[in-house]
Amino acid sequence: MTTVQTKRMTVAQALVEFLARQWTVDGDIRERTIPGVFGIFGHGNVAGIGQALRQANELEPDLMPYYQARNEQAMVHQSVGYARMHRRRATFASAASVGPGAANMLTGAALATSNRMPALLLPSDTFATRVADPVLQQLELPHDIGVQVTDAFRPLSRFFDRVQRSEQLYSIALAAMRVLTDPAETGAVTIALPEDVQAEAFDVPLEFLQEREWHVRRPLPERGPLERAVAAVRAARRPVIVAGGGVIYSGAEDVLRRLVEATGIPVGTSQAGGGSLPWDHPQYLGGIGATGTTAANRLAADADLVIGVGTRYSDFTTASRTVFQDPGVRFVNINVAAFDAYKHGSQLPVVADARETLAALAHELEGHRVAPAYTARIERENREWDTAVDTAFAPSGADRPGQAEIIGAVQGASDPTDVIVQAAGSLPGDLHKLWRVRDPLGYHVEYAFSCMGYEIAGGLGVRRGAPDRDVIVMVGDGSYLMLHTELVTAVAEGLKVIVIIIQNHGYASIGHLSETVGSDRFGTKYRTYDENARNFEGTETLPVDLAANARSYGVDVIEVAPGPKSIEELKSAIATAKASDRSTVIHLESDPLVYAPDGEGWWDVPVAPEAELEVTRSAYRDYLVDKAKQRPLLG
Repeated sequence: MTTVQTKRMTVAQALVEFLARQWTVDGDIRERTIPGVFGIFGHGNVAGIGQALRQANELEPDLMPYYQARNEQAMVHQSVGYARMHRRRATFASAASVGPGAANMLTGAALATSNRMPALLLPSDTFATRVADPVLQQLELPHDIGVQVTDAFRPLSRFFDRVQRSEQLYSIALAAMRVLTDPAETGAVTIALPEDVQAEAFDVPLEFLQEREWHVRRPLPERGPLERAVAAVRAARRPVIVAGGGVIYSGAEDVLRRLVEATGIPVGTSQAGGGSLPWDHPQYLGGIGATGTTAANRLAADADLVIGVGTRYSDFTTASRTVFQDPGVRFVNINVAAFDAYKHGSQLPVVADARETLAALAHELEGHRVAPAYTARIERENREWDTAVDTAFAPSGADRPGQAEIIGAVQGASDPTDVIVQAAGSLPGDLHKLWRVRDPLGYHVEYAFSCMGYEIAGGLGVRRGAPDRDVIVMVGDGSYLMLHTELVTAVAEGLKVIVIIIQNHGYASIGHLSETVGSDRFGTKYRTYDENARNFEGTETLPVDLAANARSYGVDVIEVAPGPKSIEELKSAIATAKASDRSTVIHLESDPLVYAPDGEGWWDVPVAPEAELEVTRSAYRDYLVDKAKQRPLLG
């Protein structure tokens, strides 16, 4: 009889050592799946996960490094930023205490799952034994005593389980790793850890603690779906490719480039697909959809075949289903996830890896090329849009430049491998249209969840994942106020990021949208409260000093004063920040009423059909005009 060798450990100690031994293998690349743990300790995890990490640090410092954070939500944002730079092969674990600590991670969980990005969440839970019931920070719902804060992670996670007995750790940990490393299923993975179970001791088989490899699946396209896709491409006169995040995550950008150079098929990108082609590639049309370019949207409007590659077809990518106007348009959807491959009622889904499928298409389409007239139109539309961007980037000499001009200055002062980071407000739309991506990993805009506050924390994750690159975080004042405390983390660890705060005294994005839907910018300005009018619509801006706030955290701060030379001063500030080895915050004021060039995209935000306000009635009339263009696509 074989004796199973074991090691006496706590559940938390076993989990930490298990995670340290997991490896992701993607072709010739092998790296640790979980290179570290972010954690904020409270009574729910200090004796469990906290003790385990302390012990690991003492006995084997490189086993599972621990990193402090200042906000639980931000821990997950850092994990997502890191994961994208590693093309989803690696991510961090995030450990939070019971109750409010766990609840603070819910937004991060939703963000990770929406973006199809791996993130391992380890929220603590109340006593499994209920030996001291109720305990501090327990919900205690009369209709279901067993429901706790961690149950809120269930609909937000691609995998959820709770370790209520120590023996359950084996199957739960292995299942969690399977989902984390599966391209089709990945997202937030949550293991809830009751505070008493974390500290329970049991005999752990050494086999559980051995190194284990998780090979990334790269499924090949099946012959039938591939043949139908090839036939559709050959029959199309005006094909367009929509490149999504799957192109980046599968490392398919080189294969995509070879395919489009051979066939002449143009490419528009979603936010997640930014970087699939360099901005000056002849077949690259720029962003597509609601925040897309005129080049991409005009060609998409006439496309008779849309080839989606690794895209989930959000309403921004499809301009709320108005961007594809050809009556007979068909969709070839290439995606490792069947859920996305079948969208828009596609009868031509290819459920396979993006890189493998594009390589197969390139082989099968050898000798095929779009008509010269179509190539000429691609060139013409690109020239027209490039001219519009050049005009938007040109210095105006205004005291407070518009956002497009600011983006142009940042573009001009940055290097090709720098990473631009953004998430919410008007900046994602302007960057999608205007930013000239020069590197596959140089464009990092979180836009599946578009979470205000992601920017600085996500930027730190990007920097961790790419320590040899400069990371430039662009953030509006509204989003900065949501979650700026991770600047302390940057200082504590010497993580260099460049943060550009664009101060416009309110919500520029929703302010503009508010005008188009008839709400007249109500509630979107940062103004002092008017007691008589009962609103915030006055002219007195708040005396908030965001530069002083940033300076208080210990980062370097450069303030660009309003004036005709503000753009040149911004470029100089970026040069200074890039030459430094410390984090730098650059603060400047903008004019929120100077807009980027229109890309002819639309976004469906319903307008009140009945209203006393003429601005609302007028907005509704305009809404009906745009709504009439919406296609009743299936799926």
